[in-house]
Amino acid sequence: MKALAAWLFLAVAACSGGDGPTVYVALDEQFSRPLLDRYAKELGIDLVQRHDTEASKTVGLVSALLEEKGNPRASVFWCNELAQVVRLAQQGILAPYESPAAADLPAQWRDPQHRWVGFAARARVLIVNTELLPDPATWPKSCMDLVDPKWKGKCAVARPLTGTTLTHFTALRQVLGDDAFGKFVDGLFANDVQFLQSNGATMRAVRDGKLPWALTDTDDYHVAMQKGHKVACVFPDQQDGGIGTMLIPNAVGLVANGPAQDAAKKLIDRIVSAETEALLAAADGAQIPLRAGVPGPKDAAVKKVGEFRAMAWDVTKTAENLARCSAEFGQRWAK
Repeated sequence: MKALAAWLFLAVAACSGGDGPTVYVALDEQFSRPLLDRYAKELGIDLVQRHDTEASKTVGLVSALLEEKGNPRASVFWCNELAQVVRLAQQGILAPYESPAAADLPAQWRDPQHRWVGFAARARVLIVNTELLPDPATWPKSCMDLVDPKWKGKCAVARPLTGTTLTHFTALRQVLGDDAFGKFVDGLFANDVQFLQSNGATMRAVRDGKLPWALTDTDDYHVAMQKGHKVACVFPDQQDGGIGTMLIPNAVGLVANGPAQDAAKKLIDRIVSAETEALLAAADGAQIPLRAGVPGPKDAAVKKVGEFRAMAWDVTKTAENLARCSAEFGQRWAK
């Protein structure tokens, strides 16, 4: 099957004419493809798109980029998890490019060496079934509620093996320290937390009334809410002294020695633009703009930057520890 998939990808690239850039995309295709199609048409470039699958959760494209380092097929990598892009930059996969369109993004989300830039984020939130928990006073308020005996067997989190949950848990380990994080993980197992396959699965468990609440991303919550399900979201850990809610931006980088570099740079300019942030905020995924002047999602429950206490996390250290944590988490959460 892998050989067939590789052949099909090469066949698509060949049919495209082979003189344009190729973008690898880990943001959900339903949100990214319409934008990329539009930008390719406006720029007049022949763009090949390779989208990650729901099952591989970014890891597939990251692995492909690492494997192709000596002979890169991609020109641009657009990922919905900043730490994975930083990790690729650390391994020499990405080349410096200072996009003028990114100049107004906050400095904390721009690489000092210009190998990546972050934009349009999701927040890690608690999704609540408001039929099972009609009184907001009873809703969980912290990620630490996952280990509260009050909620034993009544909440869920995705296995932290891929996706934003891997990024979140890796960063949380840095924030809490190894000892406190180890106790937290032990508490998850002791509290019979349900470990599901993905953030989408945790959302569906709450949406369908199987659980009162779970940890997920704002885009998963918002899709459920848009479809009329009785759900709400809580930005966790907002109390005085709380660690805050984790914000995970999209990120994009120029692949070193990839094809059609000039066209790839023009595409990056469009991807990181304020227009893209506004369009992603207005879409069903309800991405949170990082620029202060860009309108946020219409759903007031998806808070704008500055309206909530954000968790401070070290992007560089998180990226450096992703592979180690993935391996360790894989042993702990082995099926």
